[in-house]
Amino acid sequence: ADYLDNGNNKMAIQQADKLLKKHKDLHCAKVLKAIGLQRTGKQDEAYALAQEVAALEPTDDNSLQALTILYREMHRPELVTKLYEAAVKKVPNSEEYHSHLFMAYARVGEYKKMQQAGMALYKIVPKNPYYFWSVMSLIMQSISAQDENLSKTMFLPLAERMVEKMVKEDKIEAEAEVELYYMILERLEKYKEALDVVRGKLGEKLTSELQSRENKCMAMYKKLHRWPECNALARRLLLKNSDDWQFYITYFDSVFQLIDESWTPPAEEEHSLEGEVHCSIEQAVSFIEERITEESKSSRPLRGPYLAKLELIRRLRHRGCNDEYKLGDPEELMFQYFKKFGDKPCCFTDLKVFVDLLPPSQYTKFIRQLLDVIPLAAAAENEVALPGDIKALQQHLCVVQLSRLLGIYHAMEKKQKLAVVRELMLRYRHGLEFGKSCLKTELQFSDYYCLLAVHLLLDLWLEGEEAAVWQCLTLLEEGLSHSPSNAQFKLLLIRIYCRLGAFEPVSELYSSLDAKHIQHDTIGYLLTRYAGSLGHYAAASQSCNFALRFFHSNQKDTSEYIIQAYKYGAFEKIPEFIAFRNRLNSSLHFAQVRTERMLLDLLLEANISTSLEESIKSMSLSPEEDDIPWKDLRDNRDLTVLFSWDPKDRDISEEHRKLSLEEETLWLRIRSLTLRLVSGLPTLGHTMQPKNSEKTAENGVSSKIDTIRALLQQLEVAVDSGKKFLEQKIQYPVLGPPPTRMAGFFSNGSCQCQTSLFYLVSDIYELDTNGLEDSAEIQERIGNSFKSLVERLTDLFNKCKGDLIEVRDGTLKTHPNLLENLVFFVETISIALWVSSYCDSVLRPFKSNLQKKKKKKKESSVAMPPVFTHFLDYVTELQTLTSNVIDHIKGLEIILTALKLEELSFKDTLLLQEEKKFTKTVQGKVQSSYHHSVQEIGELLKKRLDTIKKLKI
Repeated sequence: ADYLDNGNNKMAIQQADKLLKKHKDLHCAKVLKAIGLQRTGKQDEAYALAQEVAALEPTDDNSLQALTILYREMHRPELVTKLYEAAVKKVPNSEEYHSHLFMAYARVGEYKKMQQAGMALYKIVPKNPYYFWSVMSLIMQSISAQDENLSKTMFLPLAERMVEKMVKEDKIEAEAEVELYYMILERLEKYKEALDVVRGKLGEKLTSELQSRENKCMAMYKKLHRWPECNALARRLLLKNSDDWQFYITYFDSVFQLIDESWTPPAEEEHSLEGEVHCSIEQAVSFIEERITEESKSSRPLRGPYLAKLELIRRLRHRGCNDEYKLGDPEELMFQYFKKFGDKPCCFTDLKVFVDLLPPSQYTKFIRQLLDVIPLAAAAENEVALPGDIKALQQHLCVVQLSRLLGIYHAMEKKQKLAVVRELMLRYRHGLEFGKSCLKTELQFSDYYCLLAVHLLLDLWLEGEEAAVWQCLTLLEEGLSHSPSNAQFKLLLIRIYCRLGAFEPVSELYSSLDAKHIQHDTIGYLLTRYAGSLGHYAAASQSCNFALRFFHSNQKDTSEYIIQAYKYGAFEKIPEFIAFRNRLNSSLHFAQVRTERMLLDLLLEANISTSLEESIKSMSLSPEEDDIPWKDLRDNRDLTVLFSWDPKDRDISEEHRKLSLEEETLWLRIRSLTLRLVSGLPTLGHTMQPKNSEKTAENGVSSKIDTIRALLQQLEVAVDSGKKFLEQKIQYPVLGPPPTRMAGFFSNGSCQCQTSLFYLVSDIYELDTNGLEDSAEIQERIGNSFKSLVERLTDLFNKCKGDLIEVRDGTLKTHPNLLENLVFFVETISIALWVSSYCDSVLRPFKSNLQKKKKKKKESSVAMPPVFTHFLDYVTELQTLTSNVIDHIKGLEIILTALKLEELSFKDTLLLQEEKKFTKTVQGKVQSSYHHSVQEIGELLKKRLDTIKKLKI
């Protein structure tokens, strides 16, 4: 066992063998040997050994534990349940084995059996947790039941009765048990009863979370629409802590609900269960004013009361009331807020919510007013006034962010924008002085200046200023050199490099972000969207692996979390874990990565290192199966991961999100159908059957071609939907979701090529079943398909021609679309070759039959059917075309190597000396990345060329 722990698996196997020589039936040694075999990649032997021991139904703890470890490593948790079922039969009173059995069921989500196992445990050892395990398993049955009715009439009422029994017998001990009772009542929509539990004696046990009781009461009051109680409770909690924002929201919601219902407090008795109720705007206004007066006496400044005042003004305006004037002028209030909190980084995000209270005509005046109160000092007459300490710097930064948000920078001319960029960079570099003592992992105080400058330059680039994008990269690389942990710099660099078609620097940037766990799903799209499409095949494989490793381990990990939740009685977390797992399983990104990964593997290996058939078999792909949950796809991408200070009308909107999801789904459908069509090719394998025999229908091949024809119909539909979608000509914000590759796929002709290739498959199949006699029409059709395919592929190649990087007026311009077209060309030619090898497998037997006939008849001139010459010409032309593309790529490599970037004269002499070195780095990175892409594409095409040469019948 020590050897296994140290990872020395071979020694472990040897030691186990020694032991087994002496003691032939030592179960545990056998299992430990199996673990060693499993870890050295001998899965089959390991499984055989394990089953040998399991068949003996061991009951010693060591063997059971070892087998559990082994099955877990094999990803076969269902075998653990069988193991402990047998053990429990032999040792029926073992608390330990029963609880292991329960946990084994929990791993595979067998809720009914969990319920039974929990009760069996409680009978052996009457401990409360076991009883409640059983209750929780009932709730899980109700959650997983497809039939809502069943869960409300059977599972939940049964769970409720089980808990009530314990309540009556006064056996409730722990907080978790009360939580569970509350959870059942809430799911049964018995809100009144749930409220009584929380407010009653049982509720006293709810102590682990702050305000746990109050929050639960509040939730129930809201469900029951008991606004007086909501209001009184919120009011009471705000008196305790006037900085708790959620209670301000509830307080305002309930005040306005009561006003709308014209509620009046009863004359005699209490206002409500929770005490005094406010039910008029006057009361609300004076309540907020009192909170502000209180705040001025508190030892530390609180933001809540001041923001609550702005929130109330906003709500009153929204309702068209004139009472807002009693509260003061929003502009003045925001100014006062800035004076109090301007040196805190949160000041900007606090005010951002309320800027729409300002009239646009007041924007510039408001900004000037804020600038006037910041202590800035200029060294000389015409120089920029700079902050003297971090506080002043934070205040100034807040104003700059507000200026961007209010659209003041957007309205400027190009010259003014460039001047602002200069000023921001000057302030950025000056601010670095305050951060000299910062650790490498800390951000510099002035980083946002640099980011804002880059945002301004991005505006200029989108307006057609080509040089601006290089300056963006230069400034970001400079920023990163001073603040190596700044994720915003890295994310923005990733986006811009990708837009320019350079993927190489991105891999390193992304891995330095050190994305953890769920981030592979939320920001993984930044990587996987571009890796393959820019020709970095190796990096694409790796980035898909990162993501897939996370998604696959999620399955295993979630089971462990659920088991821990049972052990520690954190019952309310269990449904959350399950929902989390489901959300990840139906993740859009997961489906995309799976599909693209398989297409990529086929592209790199099928018919090169292994046959297409073997590749598809190893992925267990079949054309009939579709494992994508189309109806439940969840878009888990974080589209706001990049900071943006844009005004609402320029920022990413809900509409953009919806459209992006629609586009991603359409593209995924096209890719998934393409993959399934390719996976159907080997299933059409040539079967020697006499023409029109009865058997073809039985042996399943004819149904295979039906599958392919059906998929082809679906592909046509998907392509049509995609084209319709693109007609809307949607422009996402520059930092919004990246568009898919769909537009390029249609415009460069890859789509038409690939579809006609699959139609060709159908024709060849027809030729195969009808034989060569009387098939002149099919043969001609196939011949025409070959001709038009060559034309289309040549067109596609023409769309790849041109310089990838060119120097224009001293500025670099990249053409990523040419690179994307080249990648599509490689993919399309690969599909063409897979289809050709299918043609080859059909035509070869025909040819050998003809030759046999020729020998029999001893005639020299048995006419060769035209389909053979068509095919030969086609293959020859494919070979020539591919050779031409390879030569073109060699040419691109030479140009890229020879491109001397240093000699570029920068018209914009504003570049400082230190910036110049970063510019050189940036351009070097882009050049090297393009070179790398072209090399990888060239290498792959050479391998494909070799497979064409094997196709001569």
